[in-house]
Amino acid sequence: MAEQRTRYRAMAGALGAVALTAGAITTGLTLPTASAATWPTPSGTPQAVSKTISVSGTTDGGMKRYYGSGDLGSDNQDEDQGPLFELKDGATLKNVILGAPAADGVHCEGSCTLQNVWWEDVGEDAATFRGTGKTFNVIGGGARKAADKIFQFNGGGTLNISGFAGQDFSTFVRSCGNCSSQYKRTINVSNSELTAPGKVIGGINTNYGDSLTLRGITIVGDSSKKIVPCQKYIGNNTGAEPSKNGSGPDGTYCKYSSSDITYK
Repeated sequence: MAEQRTRYRAMAGALGAVALTAGAITTGLTLPTASAATWPTPSGTPQAVSKTISVSGTTDGGMKRYYGSGDLGSDNQDEDQGPLFELKDGATLKNVILGAPAADGVHCEGSCTLQNVWWEDVGEDAATFRGTGKTFNVIGGGARKAADKIFQFNGGGTLNISGFAGQDFSTFVRSCGNCSSQYKRTINVSNSELTAPGKVIGGINTNYGDSLTLRGITIVGDSSKKIVPCQKYIGNNTGAEPSKNGSGPDGTYCKYSSSDITYK
């Protein structure tokens, strides 16, 4: 169950967009660490969203702020909430700021690209990825104040996250631990900056063959190294709470070394 939301003062600084191709992410090369950038200022008049916006093709928001209202006007942990944006297979959403309340953020129904998308106050999750055998790309952007997860990976395939800033979160990215349909999931996180407080960077299910690769990760404000880089679980399809199955690099499920993570 999602933990009760606790507000923290967001630490200054976030990561700007970094133009990395999916191929560069998955080469296994050690990438340079992230550099801080200023959290973006919204442009224009904020837009209330009372009904989920469907996205096909490419939508450029021009850095406008969107926020939930009516049935989407909640920032709680209700897992039945709708998203502000729903991306069809192959769609791209870019240059958008999601304000508060953000409901269940963004849903990708198939392959998608989120480019320079920012969440000022994550609701249930920032983005949820669905579909099977798909590739999902998150390039640049940032999210903060996530009492539960920033990214939820329910579908199957590969999720590439590059140049992203996560602040004040419980889990940065999670391979679904108890979905009714389970798949093998590959997660690659590179050139990203994560700012404490936080608990876990990536949670994966070893029994379904998941893997998490970390490259060029900067962790800010965690001198005690309490944030777990890679937490392994035994997933299930019954809805039960998954059990933990160890943590730390192993070359098979958790793919990183100490040189891949820098603490500041």
